[in-house]
Formats: sequence, C-alpha cells, structure tokens
Amino acid sequence: MRRGRADELLRDLSAPLQRRTCLTHVEHVPARPGRTGEFPEWTDPRLREHLASRGITAPWIHQEQAAQLAHEGRHVVLSTATASGKSLAYLLPSLSAIGARELDRSAPRATALYLAPTKALAADQLTNITALADGAELRDARVAVYDGDTPTEQRRWIRRHGTFVLTNPDMLHFGILPGHEQWASFFRALKYVIVDECHSYRGVFGSHVAMVLRRLRRVAAAYRSDPTFILASATTANPELSASRLIGGDAVAVTEDGSPRGGVTFGLWEPGTKSVVDGRRPTDPSGAGGPDGPGGEAPAHQRTERSEHTEHTERSEEPLRRSATSEAGALLADLVRRDVQTLVFARSRRGAELVSTGAQRLLGQEAEQAMDGELARRAGRIAAYRGGYLAEERRSLEDALRSGELRALASTNALELGIDISGLDAVLIAGWPGTRASLWQQAGRAGRSQEGDALALFVAREDPLDTYLVHHPDSVFGMEVEAAVFDPQNPYVMTPHLCAAAAELPLREGEEEIFGPAARELLDTLAARGVLRRRPTGWYWTMTESAHDLTDLRGSGGEPVRIVEASSGALLGTVDAGSAHTQVHDGAVYMHQGRNFVVDHLDVERAVALVHREDPLHSTHPQSTSTIRIRSTDREEEWGRGVMLCFGTVDVTDQVTGYQVRDVYTQAVLGQHPLDLPPRTLTTRAVWFVLPQETTEADGIVDELLPGALHAAEHAAISMLPLLATCDRWDIGGVSTAHHEDTGQPTIFVYDGAPGGAGFAERGAEDAAAWVRATEDMVRECACEAGCPACVVSPKCGNGNEPLSKAGALAVLELLDGAGPARARER
Repeated sequence: MRRGRADELLRDLSAPLQRRTCLTHVEHVPARPGRTGEFPEWTDPRLREHLASRGITAPWIHQEQAAQLAHEGRHVVLSTATASGKSLAYLLPSLSAIGARELDRSAPRATALYLAPTKALAADQLTNITALADGAELRDARVAVYDGDTPTEQRRWIRRHGTFVLTNPDMLHFGILPGHEQWASFFRALKYVIVDECHSYRGVFGSHVAMVLRRLRRVAAAYRSDPTFILASATTANPELSASRLIGGDAVAVTEDGSPRGGVTFGLWEPGTKSVVDGRRPTDPSGAGGPDGPGGEAPAHQRTERSEHTEHTERSEEPLRRSATSEAGALLADLVRRDVQTLVFARSRRGAELVSTGAQRLLGQEAEQAMDGELARRAGRIAAYRGGYLAEERRSLEDALRSGELRALASTNALELGIDISGLDAVLIAGWPGTRASLWQQAGRAGRSQEGDALALFVAREDPLDTYLVHHPDSVFGMEVEAAVFDPQNPYVMTPHLCAAAAELPLREGEEEIFGPAARELLDTLAARGVLRRRPTGWYWTMTESAHDLTDLRGSGGEPVRIVEASSGALLGTVDAGSAHTQVHDGAVYMHQGRNFVVDHLDVERAVALVHREDPLHSTHPQSTSTIRIRSTDREEEWGRGVMLCFGTVDVTDQVTGYQVRDVYTQAVLGQHPLDLPPRTLTTRAVWFVLPQETTEADGIVDELLPGALHAAEHAAISMLPLLATCDRWDIGGVSTAHHEDTGQPTIFVYDGAPGGAGFAERGAEDAAAWVRATEDMVRECACEAGCPACVVSPKCGNGNEPLSKAGALAVLELLDGAGPARARER
C-alpha cells in the first residue's frame, strides 16, 4: 500500500457521522531501513549461493548474531518483531550442520528438531524449509513433519532417516519421548532444538512445555548428545529470563532488530453509542457476538467469573455501544469495498464467524442495490478462519489469502503465529488480545513491505480494559510489552512429568535436579504412594497404564469433543473438552463458516455432540453456579483498617445448570431451560481480599448493598489484571461473597483458570496496590451511571450480572486503595 494511503483510509473510515467520535488516538510507527551483517564463514556455501539467487546477499544483523551464538553452542532466544526473518537465524546453523558431511565426510552427523505450538505452523514451515534445502541441493536435509496427521508408514521412515523433523510439544510428549528407542540414531546426532513462537508458551501450557523440554534434554543426554536450543519469540520483556525458565538452562537474548519495516498507522477505535438508558448493557440488533455478545467462546481452560449469589433477575436493557464484532464487520466491508486486503482478529470463534458474515451481508446488500457485479464478487472473497475447522479447510483458506484470491479473512488468534502471510494492507483487532505482545504480533501481520505503509486498527469491545486503553493510549504505546508468565515449579504440572520421565528412563540420583528444586520432594511422595518404586539406583515407573496419559499439556480437560451432523455423519469440527459444557450443550446454537446448527445431544462420555442444520432466530447463553473453598494460604499481608491480602490454593467447583434462549435481534429472554451436566472441580491458585464487615459498614456499604458492591468490584478487578499479567480475562475467574465460610468475612477471590495455577493470580498479589488503583480509576472514569460493560458488567458472568452495583464497587475499591500498603506509608 503506497505511503500516505493508510492515513487516507483512516480518514475515510471515520468520516461518516456515526463514526466521527470513534477514533480516539492515532499513532504513527515510522518506517525503518534494514541493517545487514555478513554470512558467518561456516555457512554452507550452497545455502549462501541459493539465498543469493533469491536476492538475499547478506543476513540482517539479528540473524547473523543469533546464528553465530547458536553455532558456538550457546542457547539463544531471538526476540524481534513479526516478519523480521527469524527463521533464517535458526536455519543457517541447523542446515549448515546437517549438510556438513556432504562437504567433509569427517564431519559429524547432525539432526535438528523443530517445535511449533500448532500443527498449522509446523506444516507452513515445512514448505519453507523444504524449498530452501532443495534449492541449495542439501541431500542430507531430509525434512519432514511428524505429528498426529502423519501416516503410519511415513512415521517409520522419519524415525529412521529424518534429519530435520518438525513437530509440536504434544507429539513430542505423547509420540516421540515415550518411544525414544526408535529414535536412537536421531537423538544420538541431535545438534539443534528450535522452539518457534516461544512467547506463546505461557500459563499452564508454558509450564507443561518447560517440563517436556527438560525431559527432552534428559533423553538426549542418555544418547550422549547435548543439543543447542534456538528460540524464536515475538518482542517480549526479559526474553532471556523466559527462555531460560522454559528450557532449564541459560539463554542469551538477541533483541536488536535489523530488518526493514514499512510504516504503520495505528488507530484506537471506540464504537459509537446507539443510545444511553441507565448505563446498562447494549442490545445489538445485528446479533453480533464474541465474548461481549451471544455465544462468546473462551479458551479450553476458561473458568468464568461467578458470584455465589444464585438469584437471577433479567434486566430491561437498552443499546449503549455498537459491539466490536458488528463494528469490525462494517469496517471490514468498507476496506474490502476499497480492495484493501485485510485480516481481522476476533476474540472468539463465533466472533470471527460473525465479522465475516456481517461484512459479506453488508457488501452483498450494497451490490444488489447497485447491481454491481464486482462488489458482489468481493463480498464472496471474505471468509472466516478459526480452530475447530478441519485441516484441509484451514490449508485452503491460508493458500487463498496468500494468493490474493481472498481479500479478507476474519480469524481468531490462530493466525497470530508465524504462518507466512504477506502482502496484507490492513489489520483490524476486534477486542483486546490479552497482552501488548499479542497486539503488536497481530498488528505486525500488515506492513511487511518497506515500500509502503499499512493500517492497524484496534476496535474496543464494551469491556472495562478495552475502554480504558482507547482512552489511555500511553498504556498501549508508552509501555513495554509483557514477559511470559508461567511456573515450571507448579507441582500439579511437575508431578505427572516426573512419572513420564521415570517411564522413559529410570530417574537416577541427581538427575531430578534438571526439573527444579521441588522435584526431589515430589519423587519421594510418588514413591510413598506406590506410583514410583524407589531403588538404590533411582526411581522407576511401576504402573501398568501409560504415564504419559496422565498429562494434558494444554489444560483442555480431556479429549476434544467432535461435532457431528446427525443426518449425514459428517464431522464439522471439534471443540475443546473444557468448553463443551458451555458451547455445545443440548440445545446450543453452534456456528460453522456462517451456517448455524443446533445441538441435539452432547454425549459427555463419548465426547460427541450431534447437531442438525437450522437457522433459529435465537441465541443460547449458558447459566452456571460456582463455589470456592480455601485449601491453603501461602501468603497473608495485613493492609490498613483490618483488610487482608491473601494468596494460596483453592478448590473451585462449577456446574452449568441451564441456558437462556434470547431473541437474536433484541436479546430479549425467550425462555430458560435446565441442563443436567456434571460439576467440575478445579484446584488452582488464587488471590483474595478479605474486608472486615465493620469496615464496609463504616464506609456506608451496608448489608443489602454489599453483595452487589463486591460482585461489581470483582468483575472490574478481573478485567484489569491483564494490565499487570500476561493474560486476558478469559484466563482467570472470580467469586465474591458477603460472607465466605472459610474467612467469615466479605471476600473477593480472583483465581487462575488452569489446574495448579498459571502465575496470573500470583502476579496480581505481587502488585496488588497498583492493580487496585488502576481498577478504581477505570470505574471512576466510566461515564455510565449504574454500571455497563465498559466498567463492571462482565460478558462472562455465570449469574447474569446480578446483583451488581457500580457505586458500591467504587466504594469497595476506594476502601482497598485507602487501606493498601502504599497509602499506609503515605499516612
């Protein structure tokens, strides 16, 4: 896109009357020239010659530095922007090592293992690496993907002959390490382990991957190899610390980005108001959804915010702001009309579908009225992309976007990672993606060419954090990106990995140190329980079942649920087990590529949801209850006025009890239906605030106001924690109660939504005063009177946002802020 075009587009998009107040801030990220280094002298000459034939005569400085460090045998993490060419940094040393024996028969044999967080990324990299190896005529570079989709006959060949194997942490855990004897020659020659997009390994998933990588190092050592780790990451804070914690060894960071970059015009956009009546949640006639509307979908490990109060009163709600999904759909239609190739990131699977169909509908209607055939064709060149699609569907969409056949794609964060998609002119981000790192990663999908500029637009949901950010641009552009948060010492994570390690190779005395200081105590506990057998030579796995089946790396709660059309038996897609109770329960409306289906029956035991094709004029919304009990308290901090800040382990039990049916246009409640689904108990980590009742009463928060005040403050606190931790509100949950049975006092809990915790609640406990103050500021600055989705109304409240009091929440937050340690010191 030519220079200056992005500014013109932004002016055009904000020109209509209903949009003139939507653009709250514009940031210009200047273009930068590239800075080149030199190919290291050890680079395979065939690689250098082939790269020169493609116009690459020198590496960027960060590519040269990272490649040299890896060649020297030092673990390295390359943390630079999207599309900065990180792949060449790990391909230079790895392919040069693999091809060395062809040039010198005395050179040692070398192999490389590439790990991607998704199968899609590994498949994409297979194409690029194969093209490079074949172009350089590196005969010893036998590149192959080894994952769940690899046919059995190919797997045997890869184990025996593969030298550059691409896989994912799940297959490494379930399919490679348990049968390492079949990979003996590969492990004996293992020279490099490449961990791509390592910033995505956060939370409980990051903790699991850290354990898998330690097991990998241990198995490699058994075959007398000591591989060098090369990690590639988006820009993050303290990448060397995160990388070192991930691999269990010291890593050197390369952060100076030498790649060229076109300019980016980055706008912050708040959808306009539709009407304001009592400050309550909007009704969206478009039926647009996502986490802020009908059918919002959370990650597999989601545990929703809930109050222990179960009474539900339906509000008569009037429209407030246009939803982010409907706004993004309208903006996308405007961009496609101007033939601007655009990628939209939505916050949920349903949101991606709704953005796509909304833009198609708007353009289709306009084309029909104007009898414009070209516009009608463009409407047909918009599609959705998300997890749950079949692999062939995703590959087809990726190819169509690369070729330009598709002019727009509305996606979940499935396209945030490094799949090679170039030439995009604009990126719309519909809803805060959880972290600044993800925001820049998504925005970086456009503007790859130095020849022009690109447009990035963040469209705020009616969510407290989104609203806060579009009115506080310094919180977006003036602060560093976050560090990845995960805890390798999480005992809930480490325990099954110790079992898996002992099953792979008996754990010898001293070997447990690679897993961390907590490993020895856990091993002794496992031996006392009879799970492992302690002998003078070490610990041995004694059970008949597979030790590897004890671990669910992604915290999805079990086997994915297959979504099957009952009449034909066709597999439409899948949904994570942890989301099945809320997404595909009996009677739920499920959307797939713009088509609606209704769930006839969810078979929990067989992990199958049977559906039929239907276009109902209603949406479905699950209802649930939750209780929380304190298991142990690790930390207690006394604030002023008797307030206690605590952190520890809790049990959260929740159950989907029914669902509401709402009119798709007005969101009026048409009915409520019970469900008989089993409860689920989550043992996790939480931070909680205990407020003495005499203190709340002294501040005017009397008994009848207290439940709504605590509930609203809980919602607001959850929405603002992502300012401090590398998470979003779907990674955490909360419970509030006017009298908790364990504390005996009014209490607000915020907990990690993953077994054993993910580090988010702990981060909140560490910086609780700043967290409370930011939450208080956000609630006070919101212009609504009684509470709205931009401050205290939650899109994922299992209790229908009842009871709720914005004024009470502000009083509670002022109490906490005034009692905090910083305020106490000021006094």
